[in-house]
Amino acid sequence: MDYLTARDNQARVKAFLGQPSIAGRYFYSPGVDAFNFAIAETTISALLKALLDPAEKQRSIYMGSTGTSHMLPSFAAENAMPLLDPAKAEPRIWIGNNSRVAPHYDEADNIACVVGGRRRFVLFPTEQVENLYVGPLDRTIAGQPISMVDLDAPDYERFPKYREAERHALIADLEPGDAIYIPALWWHAVQATGEVNALVNYWWTDHPLDAGSPMHALGHGLLTISHLPEHEREAWRVLFDHYVFKANGEPAEHIPEAARGILGRSTPEVRRMIKQFLMRALSSL
Repeated sequence: MDYLTARDNQARVKAFLGQPSIAGRYFYSPGVDAFNFAIAETTISALLKALLDPAEKQRSIYMGSTGTSHMLPSFAAENAMPLLDPAKAEPRIWIGNNSRVAPHYDEADNIACVVGGRRRFVLFPTEQVENLYVGPLDRTIAGQPISMVDLDAPDYERFPKYREAERHALIADLEPGDAIYIPALWWHAVQATGEVNALVNYWWTDHPLDAGSPMHALGHGLLTISHLPEHEREAWRVLFDHYVFKANGEPAEHIPEAARGILGRSTPEVRRMIKQFLMRALSSL
């Protein structure tokens, strides 16, 4: 706390605030149309003081993933991750008291380092999505869809397939000084314990930033494919396997490279062409 307070430049940060009744589980309201916590603006120093304030201790307080560059300017240089390119992996910090974060995935690879308190990570392979009962894609707690299952008290009548997900779960209990590598798209739940707990993580990806998120393609697929009859969905699956997932090798190798258009090797120019192709198509709807 002293280390962070000394480096705080008083920039504003956002934190979740929950009443004692949520017991640190940041989640939806019963109707899944709102959340069971409020969002407040504060500073790192004020947040740390609140965590030790007897009047605040019963409330759940949680500052999720927050980049350090704008609020702790010297932190990145002092805490570079030696395994990664500093230009691609800004340290991000998480601070709070007891908390439970539902299973979710990140689109980037992740190295997470516990620096205060203790954290339990429960991980599931990507293919367990069918057994995790994922909530809304467009109304999320913090950007990524989450499992609706309460891992501390799973309702097997409502979520019977979760028993299969449990069979594939990996559990890691981390203390200060421990770190964990979480591959992109692996589901993970995180439980933090301690009146002041903190984690620093480093996300990175080698994907071109101007390519956008694969979630955009998923959303477009929901718009254009999900409603089709089963036989047509299966036919589109074949085409996606061929063109997108390249199950049969390079799909455009028989076309002269200069004439491949949006099937060409991914370059900034080809990515611009694809965006223009999509924008023309979407603007006509």
